Amino acid sequence: MSRTERTELLIGEAGVNSLALAKVLVFGAGGVGGYVCEALARAGVGMISIVDNDVISESNINRQIIATYDTLGMEKIKVMEQRILSINPSCKVSTYGCFYLPDTQEAAQFDFTDYDYVVDAIDTTSAKLDIICRCKEAATPVISSMGTGNKLDASRFEITDISNTSVCPLAKVIRKELRDRGVKDVKVLYSKEEPVKTGSRTPGSISFVPPVAGLLIAGEVIRDLLKR
Repeated sequence: MSRTERTELLIGEAGVNSLALAKVLVFGAGGVGGYVCEALARAGVGMISIVDNDVISESNINRQIIATYDTLGMEKIKVMEQRILSINPSCKVSTYGCFYLPDTQEAAQFDFTDYDYVVDAIDTTSAKLDIICRCKEAATPVISSMGTGNKLDASRFEITDISNTSVCPLAKVIRKELRDRGVKDVKVLYSKEEPVKTGSRTPGSISFVPPVAGLLIAGEVIRDLLKR
């Protein structure tokens, strides 16, 4: 039985071939982005580009698929690349070890028209806004992850337009900024769960919440790619 046999039963040979030709850019290889990459690779997406400048730390182990005691101190993008290739050796993986910020050389290297889909799974508000706006200008589909910290109920995640969001503090900021810029029709994942009050400035996290967010995003991307 081949690697794609069970997938082909579900989406057909044409679907498998379509995913093999798809090119997806993922910003962030952490709790959410790592599971996005995992699911894209297992579904057979043929070209995956990953952007992250971080290294794996012990505090990542509770929620990040690439984080173990064996990978501590290693670059997230390199560990993710190795994992993808161990799942799908024919996948073309590109890695960018940079911290994306607007109006920088690092940001300028990305041509968003080169991709079939872009996933934003990073934390910096200015970077999220820039990625979304550049994708809209390039007419490239994009989905942005809102906050997953201080959450305990993964069943409260929802994929919707940014204009329909509520509760999530990050979504509120992004919604206002996009409205001020006249940017509409932006697909996001957010949680309707009220954030748990921890008393710490560092967001709390747990093993199952960011992974569910990442898998939901990957599923949305794959279904959209199959509609092309």
